[in-house]
This record gives sequence, structure tokens and C-alpha cells, in this order.
Amino acid sequence: MFRGQRKLDDFVSEIDAHLQLEMERLLEQGLSEEQARATARRSFGNLLQAEERFYESGRVLWWDHLWHDIRYALRMLRKSPGFSAVTILTMALGIGATTAIFSVVEATLLHPLPYPQPEQLVSIADDLPGVGAEDVGLSEPEWQDLQRSGIFQYVSPAWFDENNLTGSSEPARIRLLIVAPNYFALLGVQPQLGHAFNPQDHTPGLTPEVLISDGLWKRAFGSDPHILEKSVRLDTDLYRVVGVMPRGFRAPGRTIEERNIDAWVATSFYGAPLVDHPPRNRRNLPTAIARLQPGLTVRAAQSRVEALVASLQKQFPGDYLLQSAWTVRLVPLKESLVGNVRQSLFLLLGAVGLVLLIGCGNVANLLLARSSARGREMAIRQALGAARGRLSRQLLTESLSLSLFGGLAGLAILFCAKGFLVGLVPDTLPRLHDLSISWGVLLFALGASLVAGVIFGLAPALHAGRLDLTHMLKLEGRGSTGSGEQARARRVLVVTEFALSLVLMIAATLLLRSFWDLLNVQLGFNPESVMTVRTRLPYPNDPKADLYGSPAQEAPFLRELIRRSRTLPGVEEVALGDTASIPLDQSQRELKLISEGYFFLTLEGREIESDRPTVVERTSVTPDYFHLLRMTLRRGRLFTDFDNEKTPAVAVINEAFAETYWPKQNPVGQRFKKTGAGSPWITVVGMTANARTESLAQASAPQIYLDLYQTGAKHLAILLRGHLDAAAVPAALRQQVQSVDPTLPVFGAQTLVETVSASLAERRFSMEIVALFALTALLLAGLGIYGVISYIVSERTHEIGIRLALGAERSSILQMVLRQGLALGVAGAAVGLAGALIVSHLMAGLLYGVRPTDPLTFAGVALLLIGVALLAGYLPARRALRVDPLVALRHE
Repeated sequence: MFRGQRKLDDFVSEIDAHLQLEMERLLEQGLSEEQARATARRSFGNLLQAEERFYESGRVLWWDHLWHDIRYALRMLRKSPGFSAVTILTMALGIGATTAIFSVVEATLLHPLPYPQPEQLVSIADDLPGVGAEDVGLSEPEWQDLQRSGIFQYVSPAWFDENNLTGSSEPARIRLLIVAPNYFALLGVQPQLGHAFNPQDHTPGLTPEVLISDGLWKRAFGSDPHILEKSVRLDTDLYRVVGVMPRGFRAPGRTIEERNIDAWVATSFYGAPLVDHPPRNRRNLPTAIARLQPGLTVRAAQSRVEALVASLQKQFPGDYLLQSAWTVRLVPLKESLVGNVRQSLFLLLGAVGLVLLIGCGNVANLLLARSSARGREMAIRQALGAARGRLSRQLLTESLSLSLFGGLAGLAILFCAKGFLVGLVPDTLPRLHDLSISWGVLLFALGASLVAGVIFGLAPALHAGRLDLTHMLKLEGRGSTGSGEQARARRVLVVTEFALSLVLMIAATLLLRSFWDLLNVQLGFNPESVMTVRTRLPYPNDPKADLYGSPAQEAPFLRELIRRSRTLPGVEEVALGDTASIPLDQSQRELKLISEGYFFLTLEGREIESDRPTVVERTSVTPDYFHLLRMTLRRGRLFTDFDNEKTPAVAVINEAFAETYWPKQNPVGQRFKKTGAGSPWITVVGMTANARTESLAQASAPQIYLDLYQTGAKHLAILLRGHLDAAAVPAALRQQVQSVDPTLPVFGAQTLVETVSASLAERRFSMEIVALFALTALLLAGLGIYGVISYIVSERTHEIGIRLALGAERSSILQMVLRQGLALGVAGAAVGLAGALIVSHLMAGLLYGVRPTDPLTFAGVALLLIGVALLAGYLPARRALRVDPLVALRHE
């Protein structure tokens, strides 16, 4: 820019030199100095036009105009610091909040998985739709069929488990993933130290090698650089450490437990301690992932898998019954990891987008009011030759400058509050570790700033291009009070703000009512004064070395553990169960499912009807479990000390199970078993009332309770009731457990009230964020109406003074002003109700106990917003009542 200025100065100097020479020639001819100067200038032509042509010939005009517009915009912002601060703060909140939610969406839904060619990675799910079962796992022969099919480069089952790490200061529980040797080749990841498993290793059984995570290496081994020379004991079995995974590496698991793996071991999934030749219909491999062949799409691979399934069904009709309708489904791995949070995240992104639009509406109203005051300035500039388009571009540049400053301020707030905001996100959210302010997030913030600037800058920019010059120039010192078209534009903006606010308020109210209903449902058990602690019995590779290999071997330990736990301070009752016995702890139910598989039900003497599920939830507990949780017995009896491994298997069921499989019959005495050869028949001895142990939103899921002394369990939950010191219980219980078996870890201490609360974490997060946005939107909409009514009152001050001078009652003036605010509120509510009907149906899957079109919610929120509109109008109405007629008649 400065170089261009120097060139223009040279051009002007050259012109001056030519003029001076011409003047000297004319002076020699006898003309006076004044005549010579005038004649020389006439002969040369229009000097100003020559300078402008030269100036424009050496420049990119649009850039030059933009530079001047930016400089002028910055001067105008400095001239009105109060207006600029309010506008920038409004946009900072809107853009900052929008960017924060987008960063969560980007990390969870948009960011590619951190593996090479992530689009080739899929999750394999075996479904049995004929019996109502999904993702039931696959068998070892099916895995081999998929691996040899030519559809995949690699296929690896993944079996999550907890394990006992011994040899350090005290036994520790670690998260273990049992995989195929090709697992790391499939993911395309290499250790930071050592090497991965050999993908070509097909040795039967578990390989005596282990890879550990960077976290476990630092936590348990102090980042020992010689770790590759050492061995560790997992469940009493010795494994040699062959590699340490890179920092930040996480397994592609569906739950937080499956993602934060501490150690990996490899197996071919046959041979001791597994079955030598597992049958085709034994689905003992809970999950599997695969990498497609290069160039093969998921859709094309799915078609080839369906052909393979059809071929296998013909080859092995005895293993694939027609009524089960076995299918294999390929799901992109990223989609599998995200799960069902997509709807909630898009709801939040839509909600914060509405808040940003409402903020844009408020800023547009402020700019329209400001443009009224600047109307005479714009008219004078047009009269002096400024093009209308040029003025519109200049006003739009001012709007974009405000928006960009707001975006920068929003990003600054986001950077400062990042730790706090991450703390609000529930730990169960998938891919939370990928959450960051990346270049993609920064580009989104820039785009949001530009779009917002255009949105709220269009109205004043268009208004400046349609000024009535004659009218504006006649206003003299009054200044502009705004045209009727501008007033209509401001009213439309406020109605739009109110409509969007009503949509958000209704969505937030529906979520709040759902959450409240869930908090107040009858649980069917009492979580107060109950604490759960977990331990795990070892599972050695050599069955002969297993001290707890059968229920009979495990029972003495269980009884001694209960006896010792009762001696702890404050403990009144003790019960044991497997991990699925902890109510509402979904991760532990999934661990039970992974370790033991699905329970396919067979009833004695009758077939299960086609519309009834054949897969049911089950858990194993000790006799005191039901009384400890205050669960109600409806029929029969509960477990007793006489039920043990030597007596016939017994079960207690809930009412939902009885109503589903033996409707209008006495379930006591009925028998069922787990589908499969050799499974014993189980006799129902009692029925309890339904309890919401799986989900607060599900009251009537069929449930089976088995006797822990008859089934045994490796993963144990210790349930304590009493006046407990939550901080002291874990250490005291660890001492008691390890006094019986010093190799056992004790972990996972949590009150049952905390578990119940954690089960609502995702719902609570959605509800809190949407409610916060809704309140923000309501505040902005109220300020919008207040601004419009205040503007109307200031415009009509002269009229109000005349009315009062002519004898009008002040109450009639109050009613006149309030009617205008009420009209805006009612119009906004009418438009908003139509939008809320659409949005509420889209979020029906997030609701519980309330209809998407609940009339009480719709009517209540609409009345609330109309009340806010009246309140926002009442404040300027009071100011109108204090108008002095004499002052108002002189008002300009």
C-alpha cells in the first residue's frame, strides 16, 4: 500500500513539473502569472481525474476498497466502544458455544479413526433376527471362514476381560484384550518398544507373550527401559513382555473399559485352555473387527459376506436353524464405536446453532437502530457521489469485523474454559480422548464468524442501499428515526428470535421432564446406604492350577469372604454376586455378557412363541442379595443355604419373566435351561417384583437370578449395606479379601447411589446443555423485545406527549405500549409452536414418560415466553408514562 502511495507522489511531482514548464513558457510570452497558471491547467486537462486514473491503473481495486473499508470499520468501532463491546460479547458467546459443541461433534463423529486407511476397518456382527438377538458373537470356525473368504485382509476377534497382575507391591486389576495374532497388523499400528505379535502365528492356545500399554508401563514399571527383558504374571500365568504400545494408543472398543486396555495377549482361539475343536454353533468370540481388501467398499463386502452366509447355511444346516435366520452384518468401525450418541450430539449442535441465530438477530437489531442514527450520514455520502453498493459493502465489512472479533473472543474463552468444558462431558462419550481444538475446529469457528457476520449485517446493509435521500436530508438536526420498512424488519427479527427461543425452551422442558420422571421412578430396589466393591478370581491357563475351578471349590472362599466382610465397621448386611448383579452398571453387564455369552432360553414342555425373546438377562447372587437391596418377593421363596452345587439348580425370576413366558400361570415349579447339549434344567422357586436393574427407562425386562453357590463366578461384586465410611471401606475390605487370598485385587468401590446417578450421565449432559442454551436464548429474546419496544417508545415520544396533552389516561398509554410487546410475543409463539412440533418428534427417542407433543409443555412454555414479552415491554412502557407533555412536544 505504501509503495503505491510513493508512485502516486512521483506522478503528481511529474505533473507539477510539466505545469511549471508550461507556465514559464507562457510567462515569456507576456502573460501574467495568474493567467499563465490558469492557461497551463486548462491545456493539461482535469488534474484530479488524471490522478485517479493513474491511481487505479496500478492497483487491485477490490482489495484497495476492502482495505479502506476495514480501516473505516475499525475507526467506527473505536468511536462506539459500548456498542462494540456488547456486540462482540454477544457474538463471542454464540460463536464460542457453537465451536465448543462442534469440537465434540468433530472428535466423535467427523474425525477419522487414528489408524491407517480407517475406511477399510469394519466391525463384524452376527445377528439372529429370528430369535430377536443381535451381535451374539461368532464361533472359531466362522472366524476362519471369514479369514479365508478373500473379502478381508485380516479378521481378528477381540475378547475383553479383566485380569490380575501380580508381582508388584500389591495385586492390581488390569484391563486385558485377548486378540488374534494379526490384530496389530490389522490396525496398522506398531509398538514404541519391541515388536507386535506375528500375524502368521497359528499356534494353539495362548501365546506366552504380552504387549502392554504406555500407561501400564509407566504406572506399574516406572518406564523401565529394560522392560522387554522381563516377564509378568497374569492370573498366575507367566508372560514375556515383547512390546510397549505408543502413548495415546487406544483400542477400538465400544465402552470406556474396552478402549483403555492395559495389556494384549494373542491366541488362535482353539487349544488349551480353550476348546480344542470348538463347534460351529458355539459363539464364544464376543466381537470381531476386520480390514477389507484394498478397493473393496463396505457395501460390496456386505454382498459377498451374504453369499458366504448362504453357502454356509447350506453346508451346515444343523448348525444354522432356519428359525434363527442367521446373518452377518458389516458395520464401519467408526460407526460401531460411536454407538447411539449421534442423535444427542446433533440435538446439541442444533440447539447451539439456534442460540447463535438468536444472537445474530439481536445484533442485527442493534445495527438497524444504529443505522437509523447514521441515516443522514449515509444520505450525505450518497449525495456526494458514493455508490449505494459501495456503502452496503462498507456496512457489511463493519458487521464482518464485529463478527470476527467476536469469534476471536469466543475462541479465547473456549481455550481458557477447555478444562471445565471437558469436565462436563460424560466419560461414556466415545472418542472423548480425541477432543481438541484442532485446525478443523478453528476453520469452523472462522466460517461461523463469517456466516454470522453476513447474517446480521445484511439487514442494515440492504437498508443503506434503499435510503430516501430527499427525506433523509430534510431531517436537519433530528437525525433519522427509522423508516417503516426498517421498523418492520426489526419486528420480524424479534418474532424470529422468539420463535427460535420457544423451540429451544420446549426441547429443554421435554428433556427436563423426562429426566425428572426418570429420577422419580420406582426402582424396585433401595440404593441408599449400599456400597459395591469388586474383585476377580484368577483364571489360569492350566485348569489343574485353578483353585476356584468349580462352584464347590469357590464356595468356601465366598462364605469366608461374607463372614469377614460382616466384621467391618458399620456393615449391617453383605451379599455377593457376579458383576451383572450391580444394578444399572451397564459396563459390568457387558463384561458378564462377554465372559459368559448370551443366555438362550429353552422352556420345558413348550416352544417359545415367535414374538417372545429367547435371549434373557441373568445374574448369579447369594441368598442375602434380595434382602440387602430390599427387593420384594411376590411368590415362592428366595435362595437358602441348602441350595448348593449338590442340589438341583434353582432360579428366582421377576414378574416380567413370568408374564412373558408363563402368562396367567404360577411360575413356581416351572423349569427352563440354557439352550445347548448338557445344560441342566433349572427350577423356578420364587418370583420377585420387577426392578429397574438394567435401565431406569425399562421397567419390565425379563430377568433371571441364579444361585452363586451353584454357578460360581470369576468376576465378583461385594455388596455392603450399613452406615459406611465410603473413604475407609475399600482399604478395609482389601485387607479382608487379601487375608483370604493375597493374590486378589480389590477395586471399583462405589456407592450404589453414584451408580444410579452415573447411569443418567448422558441424559443429564444433554439436558443441562440444552437447558443452558434455552435460558440464554430466552434472555436474548427478552432483550430483543425490550430493545424494539424501547425504540418504538423513543420514536413516539412526540406522539405520546400530544396524547397526554389532549387528556389521554396514562393507563391507556401503558396498554398501547404493552399491546405492541404482546403482539410480538404472540406472533413469535405461534411461529415457534409450529417449529417445536417438528423438532419434538425428531427427539422422541430421547424422551421418557412424556409425549413429544405434550400439550402442558407446549402451553406452559408459550405462556412463559408471552409473559417475558410483557415484562420486556413493561419497562419501556413505564418510561413512557413518565413523559412530560411539555418536554415531549419539544422533542426532536
